[in-house]
Amino acid sequence: MSMRNDINDTNNGRTTENPPARPLPADDSLADIDGLARLGTVFFSGIGGSGMSVLARMLRQSGAPVAGSDRVESSYTRQLEELGIPVAIGQKAENVDDADTVVWSSAIPADAPEMLEARRLGKRLAHRSDILALLLRVHRSIAVAGTHGKTTTASLIATILQTVGEKPSFAIGGSLKTPDGIVPGGRVGTGRWIVAEADESDGSFGKYRPTIAVITNAEGDHLDHYGTIARYRAAFESFAGQAQQAIVLCGDDEGAREVYNHLPQDAVDRTVVYATTPFDELFPLMPALDAGRFAFVGSPAEIPVSDDSRLRELEDATAAAMSSGSSVIVDEGVQETFALAMPAALLNGGASTLDVSLKVPGVHNARNAAAAILASVLAGVNPVQAAAAAATFLGAARRFDFQGAVGGVRLYTDYGHHPTEIATFLSAVRRRFPQATVRVLFQPHTYSRTRTFAAELVDALGQADAVYLSCLFAAREDASDYPGVSSRTLIDEAERRGIGDRFILIDDKSAAALAMAHDARPGDVLATVGGGDINLVNPVILQELRCLENQRAGQRDARPDGSGAPERSLSSAEDRR
Repeated sequence: MSMRNDINDTNNGRTTENPPARPLPADDSLADIDGLARLGTVFFSGIGGSGMSVLARMLRQSGAPVAGSDRVESSYTRQLEELGIPVAIGQKAENVDDADTVVWSSAIPADAPEMLEARRLGKRLAHRSDILALLLRVHRSIAVAGTHGKTTTASLIATILQTVGEKPSFAIGGSLKTPDGIVPGGRVGTGRWIVAEADESDGSFGKYRPTIAVITNAEGDHLDHYGTIARYRAAFESFAGQAQQAIVLCGDDEGAREVYNHLPQDAVDRTVVYATTPFDELFPLMPALDAGRFAFVGSPAEIPVSDDSRLRELEDATAAAMSSGSSVIVDEGVQETFALAMPAALLNGGASTLDVSLKVPGVHNARNAAAAILASVLAGVNPVQAAAAAATFLGAARRFDFQGAVGGVRLYTDYGHHPTEIATFLSAVRRRFPQATVRVLFQPHTYSRTRTFAAELVDALGQADAVYLSCLFAAREDASDYPGVSSRTLIDEAERRGIGDRFILIDDKSAAALAMAHDARPGDVLATVGGGDINLVNPVILQELRCLENQRAGQRDARPDGSGAPERSLSSAEDRR
């Protein structure tokens, strides 16, 4: 494996201040385990995390005795309890008494009471990644890694395999949207394949040895762990090198190209590259690229259906969902179309072009779909069937996710928390709604990312006409380790760049949601954006839009207490700073 020596690199000319990469969160303590039955009773410390809850769900579905704990109750813990998984609220030493295997994540400190007690009692300790590595070992597997797009791409692959009858298992850190509602990201199928999202945040994806590895991109992130972008990308090289059969990699991304250019020849020979960049332009950047292993994603184009009658249908669906308390899952009638020129290496020498139509918008989703189709074909799916199955995909929850429409105002939510993700999302919004006023409620995610990417975050958010900032979501970090870093950091950066008049700071996310709803006008597009819990205010926004619409129509508000919409206590952008 080719590894780098340039560990003192910079990020766009800016030297990182982060420490060197920490070691993997644990050696694979389950390397000698050949089946789930040998785990005994499994206890998840921090079971309410998105990745941990998926694995707990899958082990429960496999018949393993499972329990867990978390600091606070959440929708994840409630869903697990509905499956019969006991969840203790509060992490205490005695919680692990009956466990044979204690599973932890990188969010759990080594001196947490459950961790200390598990060591004292001699329990088997396994990192979250060890459980996923075990699941990958006992199946044929497709693992998707990338700074961005891995949840959507993994969800697309799972959808394709399910649609063609493969009945796959999947371990995905997000939920899937289906005609029957939201499906959690963890399921044990009866087929031979498992599709997994390979989280790179703590380096643990280097333990995985998938049949097929997919790399959507490798832009620098998680520098609180890696220290430098060079180390970050070296981890992707290691992950790719572990693939047993094939690698699928995006040639449009600079980071992914660098990963490719550092791979040993035997890995290059197993790699299929896809890109919207033509081969002749890409080859100088990837000198080892073979035309026979290149898939061209040609001319993605969006075909919107946005007439007044369709908007009324969306508003009716929203009203019905709000009345019943259910989620809004609506096919908005938008198609993203592109032609995928399949590489000859996948078609026994006979290249073919597939016409692909998607229900999820954006050039980035054309790339994600290309990766999913290629991985599925490598797994044995007929190319035409793979493309047809991709067309049924309704999207992953919190990825350009339509929430409803009220009074001519549309609301979306998106998980974007890295600058590139936010810029990609807002670019897709602008592409679909070029004349709309776009308002974004953004929740910064982690102190380290806010500090490292403040300028880039402001640039990305600057695509919106108005940005409402709520308090920072700390995730695993402590404010004391990042003095002076907060949502205010982005306000200060926006003012330095001369666009401070578009940025509004309202720490309380519910108050920020109300402010955005009050400012909205018919034709506006609203979005809640962030990787934390900002999506929880979506019902608040829709309800406030409904209240305001009723007021304009001279009707009483629909709130249970019959009260009208509140008076605006924040009368201008300047007042809200």
